[in-house]
Amino acid sequence: MYALLYGLDALATVLLVVFGWMAGGKAGRLVYSSSYKKLKHKSRTVMVLFSLSVLALAGKIVIAQQLYTEFGWLFSQDRILLQLPPLLIAMMASGIYGIPRIIRIMRLPAENQDTPLDAAAYRLAGDSSLIIPFKAIKYTALASLFFYFVPVVPIRWLDAATVLLVLLAFITIMAYRVLNRSKSIHQHENWVPLGRKLRVAKGVAEILIMILIVVGGWMYERDASRLPETMSMMTGSSDFGGGIESENAHQHAAHAVTAGGKADVSVETLTGPEEGEPDRRFTLTAEKKLVRSSSGKMVEAWTYNGQIPGPELRMRQGELIEVTLINNNVDVGVTLHWHGLDVPNAEDGVAGATQNAVMPGQTHTYRFIAEQTGTFWYHSHQDSAEAVKKGLFGALVVEDPSDPATNYGIDRTIMTYSLKNSGFAFGEGADSELLEQVQAEPGTPVRLRLINTENWVQRAFTVVGVPFQVAAIDGTELNGPTDLSSNTRLEVTTGGRYDVTFVMPETPVFINIGDDAKEGILFSGKGNGEPLDLPKSITIFDPSVYGTPEVLPFSLDSHFDREFLMVLDNQFSFYNGSFGALYTINGKLFPKTPMYMVKQGDLVKTTIVNRGMVEHPMHLHGHHMLVLSRNGKSVSGSPWWSDTLYVGPGERYEVAFLADNPGIWMDHCHNLDHAKVGMSMHLAYEGITTPFALGTESHNHPE
Repeated sequence: MYALLYGLDALATVLLVVFGWMAGGKAGRLVYSSSYKKLKHKSRTVMVLFSLSVLALAGKIVIAQQLYTEFGWLFSQDRILLQLPPLLIAMMASGIYGIPRIIRIMRLPAENQDTPLDAAAYRLAGDSSLIIPFKAIKYTALASLFFYFVPVVPIRWLDAATVLLVLLAFITIMAYRVLNRSKSIHQHENWVPLGRKLRVAKGVAEILIMILIVVGGWMYERDASRLPETMSMMTGSSDFGGGIESENAHQHAAHAVTAGGKADVSVETLTGPEEGEPDRRFTLTAEKKLVRSSSGKMVEAWTYNGQIPGPELRMRQGELIEVTLINNNVDVGVTLHWHGLDVPNAEDGVAGATQNAVMPGQTHTYRFIAEQTGTFWYHSHQDSAEAVKKGLFGALVVEDPSDPATNYGIDRTIMTYSLKNSGFAFGEGADSELLEQVQAEPGTPVRLRLINTENWVQRAFTVVGVPFQVAAIDGTELNGPTDLSSNTRLEVTTGGRYDVTFVMPETPVFINIGDDAKEGILFSGKGNGEPLDLPKSITIFDPSVYGTPEVLPFSLDSHFDREFLMVLDNQFSFYNGSFGALYTINGKLFPKTPMYMVKQGDLVKTTIVNRGMVEHPMHLHGHHMLVLSRNGKSVSGSPWWSDTLYVGPGERYEVAFLADNPGIWMDHCHNLDHAKVGMSMHLAYEGITTPFALGTESHNHPE
């Protein structure tokens, strides 16, 4: 429904521009008619084009009303407050002043319709009260189109006023010219219009001036969008979510002193245990390597330990973990980010925020206690959009040693990925088969850990041949999961994880992965066979109603110390000198996106709204969010904790978390192509600073 309304609104706006531009042009050229016949014909055309413009406007009004009724004020406010009022004023003025004069022209008597216009006809055809309203339609329609493609929601009145002032300036200039011509017609009884050649020359001059204005504005916006060579990750405005502002809130990058006289804390000090013998040590070496892709061709990949995915890191809850990262020859630098694992801030692995990128020949050591259990993954957070596509990622599993239910006969991690210049894969090695055979004895308990690392894709998984359960989402066990049938499809968002469990039956079980009905993993007693047929009707798994409710640490009725609004949208504009379709948070691109400021111990609620036409998997570092509601309906199943939340077009979520992990944390779209062009912001604890910078000078490029 939302996609349909969004598309229809675009169509109605474009039609308004087309019909409005044509109606204004025709109205302005009435005075150049060579005869009464042509004058009346042009007048009828103006009437038709105006009628079509009215229909398009009526469509926009109905769509705005539907958006408000079905989706709420945030989805309709720019249309109601910014787009429609100028259009309505121009349309009403045209109906009140323009249309009666058009009707008078159509009723002009003339014995010979081929007779040239007389002074009275010229005065009527050149009447400013006729022409200005019709010409105003095209300018207001263009403004509406601008607000459609460059929305300013939540309404930023200064930005909106700038556009409206430009609109007013164009209408004023147009009205001045029309009034001058109308005055000249009335003052000169023998007034004659300019010849065709002069009109063409004048029109060409006006077009050239418009081109110069557009090119000048284009170049200014392009240059203004370029990122500085060095900047703090904490650049941008602060949003306190209704909480109390601290004295040093606007001096993030400086080592200021708080109101209580306490010195700020650097992220460098927010480490895991620096002493003590680790329970497990891992070494990951980043290096370039030629690999054979699933399509059969050799591609250059960036690997951890020479393999794709990188080695699976298995550990147990409560263990002290030490991971040494070595960069052999990846020129752009690397880091290790523990996706979904809420480690201390200094161990988070974000270049420019919590560390510098590890350049070729350098090493970096991460130490942390594995506090959580569940399925996670790791990847480089230096030039991450490129790094993950090239292969710098791997799985991470934290087991609960005290839980006998975790003793599965088959405990398998399945990572889906698409290497750059290669095809889709999900096995161990970029050249893995897209139909894998696994031998499994009947009665074997199976746990499959599904991880989607791809951009742009909600990866589909369908379990055929056995009832199954979703045991965990994003590393957190669900309460009281129930059996799901084979016609249930799991859609795992980019960066997200689902854990699926079942007991192997006597007959084969097929896990279909992706879009091809024959691709996936077949479990059978003999370890060979043909994929099972997929069910004809499919039900999409809905986490908000699955599982068994239990007492929550907080709910929609709780008192929240901070409440934030995150509006996701799209616009056409420049980012770092390049023009394209971009994705905004509260109408801004990093580094102008807001920084959510919290204090340790705050209970925080965020309302996430997607006004755009593209889905966004929003990933908050260092915390797990409790999903409270989806599209106005409270979550009614198991508590649903997420660190990577899929927010589809037209969707609205309310989520909450306890601010219990001090630091400066990224909060960004995990479609890393989106994050790379500015869809990124930060959650910062008051009193925490970072000495690290990003930009070409520092070589730190987290996205």
